[in-house]
Amino acid sequence: MKSKTIFFVAGEVSADNHGAALMRCLRGLDNRLQFVGRGGPQMREIAGEQFKNWTGEAAVLGLWEVLRKYGYFREQFHETLREIRESKPDAVVLIDYPGFNLRLARALRRQAPRQKIIYYISPQVWAWDHGRIKRMAHFIDLVLCIFPFETDLYNQVGLRALFVGHPMIERLQDRKIDTQRDPNLIGLFPGSRSREVRKIFPVMLETVRELRKHNRNLRFEVAAASEQLALEMSPAVAGLDQSQDGEAIQIKVDETAVIMQRAWAGIVASGSATLEAAYFRLPFVLIYKVMWPTYLAARLVVNVKYLGMPNLLADKEVVPEFIQYRAKPRAVVEAVQPLIENANARERMISEFDSIIGRLGETGASERAARAIIEEMGTAT
Repeated sequence: MKSKTIFFVAGEVSADNHGAALMRCLRGLDNRLQFVGRGGPQMREIAGEQFKNWTGEAAVLGLWEVLRKYGYFREQFHETLREIRESKPDAVVLIDYPGFNLRLARALRRQAPRQKIIYYISPQVWAWDHGRIKRMAHFIDLVLCIFPFETDLYNQVGLRALFVGHPMIERLQDRKIDTQRDPNLIGLFPGSRSREVRKIFPVMLETVRELRKHNRNLRFEVAAASEQLALEMSPAVAGLDQSQDGEAIQIKVDETAVIMQRAWAGIVASGSATLEAAYFRLPFVLIYKVMWPTYLAARLVVNVKYLGMPNLLADKEVVPEFIQYRAKPRAVVEAVQPLIENANARERMISEFDSIIGRLGETGASERAARAIIEEMGTAT
């Protein structure tokens, strides 16, 4: 029997993580499958040399950065369509990255009307463009959802959708450690992209100064997503040494899960880390800042009450949010202090986290997604 080929498109680090887990499950179900496309280093290691590692260039944040790299994305868009046309895959699997992948799906449907197109880690169009959900039904065959409420939104407009669970659950379960929380340790999680770190980390450092005015015993560990981000943050930390606050801060690379399990409380940039913190039962507050043009553009289209995914899933503010002009150190301090000092406040938030994470399904999301993809490839086009 002829082996089947799947073309993947993943454009960010988190999508590379999910894509690699999905590939491993697919190979476990059928070791003859061939993988082509573009993603990150983990996916390339599984797929082989023909797979393009482009996440370093493709992962961007904010309206201005997208506009600045418009020529690059336009070129990559047409290259990807050509690669799909030449590889003639049995299915195209698009992982998150909606700004690129939704346009690609639409163009691909015109290029090859019978091509199987599957979307994994469904785009959060419910947050910014409900009308697009209906349009998606015209160029996507199947959406694999990681949040339970999404399937109804898609199925209502005739777009087949399955809830497979959140792949984060299985990944984080493997990172659980046997440790005790340190009542004097606060975790700082400024994000995984350089542009967001440059806006958010200074607010965190000012918050550190304010918190240490109240309690000189507090220590802080910063989760750096890469060595490069650690190098970018180091001078700002060194600048605090004259007041001895800098000595209380350590930057640690690739230890997010460890810090989340050891820290007493946290300050977390909006993004996937908010769900990770909830999973590890770390009481935290959320902050987020971007360039003003990006923020104003987002305000025009985003139609959800909350930015943090734990709050969206709970449909209430479980975690205090400090967005843009509200992200001021003293306000953040006032929200963090009860999580450090008040046992009831901590327990209330942790209890909410348990309920939220319980809705994301059991482990095995990647395998359920893999089975759905194989089944979809076996259906007539």
